[in-house]
Amino acid sequence: MQQLEAEPTTGRIATNNVIVYDQPSLDGKQLKTFWQDLVLPISSVTIGDIEPSYNRVWYEMNHEGWVHSSSVQPVGVQLNTPILDVPKEGALAEVTVPFTDAVWSIRFPNQPASRLYYGTTYWVTAVWLDADDMPWYRLVDDFYGFAYYVDARHLRLISPEDITPLSLDVPLKEKKLEVRLDDQVVIAWEGDQPVFMSRASTGRKYSTGNFSTPRGKFYTRHKRPSRHMAFGNLANPNSYDLPGVPWICYITENGVSFHGTFWHNDFGRPRSHGCINLTPQAAQWVYRWTLPEVPFGKQVIYKEPATLVEIK
Repeated sequence: MQQLEAEPTTGRIATNNVIVYDQPSLDGKQLKTFWQDLVLPISSVTIGDIEPSYNRVWYEMNHEGWVHSSSVQPVGVQLNTPILDVPKEGALAEVTVPFTDAVWSIRFPNQPASRLYYGTTYWVTAVWLDADDMPWYRLVDDFYGFAYYVDARHLRLISPEDITPLSLDVPLKEKKLEVRLDDQVVIAWEGDQPVFMSRASTGRKYSTGNFSTPRGKFYTRHKRPSRHMAFGNLANPNSYDLPGVPWICYITENGVSFHGTFWHNDFGRPRSHGCINLTPQAAQWVYRWTLPEVPFGKQVIYKEPATLVEIK
């Protein structure tokens, strides 16, 4: 069975704040608070107390204390050589630094438009050079329609090899994704052989309504490699506004999907608005393994044949 997760070396605080303890336990002494978007080395990883039982992984951050992993996004730090010749139809790119601030105009680089996070994906539509000949990628938001610009060194253009379909030799009827809601896991089957498993976070009930992930049989007919997802009024605590959600496989007409997640690392318990949250790496694997295939350079596809999904 394929394994995707390696021991992380750098982490970004993904939630508003998180408590730092002197030991990997909620019963430990509280040392300090780390705030959202602080980026620190992960000194070590360990298994802590029995609580929370669904995820006992703790990170020691910069030798300053222990933080439960649910609030820390493992990230990389990779600067890229900008590609100046972008196809006229655009090109998909992913963020390869913990975060980068897009701006409304390259003439005013200190006026941010949106913060883009590690592992998120966007369509690059053009390359602009500023007064110092530094390249900026022009992005067009697929939800609001406005354009903004981001330091081209912070995004890596996706290659055809990054999205090459997996297990094409396996007949469609032999492929199935199984989502076990009680266990909060996703398993990919080829015949009677499990070939992939990942922890997940599925839907739950909120004060604004019941967003539990539906049980039943579904198909991955509708796929896209990037989407700005938004819901509700941002003044409501259960709303969200999330640009660049990566590697989406929709299974219902009202938007339930498998997709990558950068706003938490809290896999193993329900906490979504109906979707099946996965790490960006796991979501990319599912995106590549399922049908239909999304051709390189295409932003969306909706067609048959599609891969069966059973949610139990």
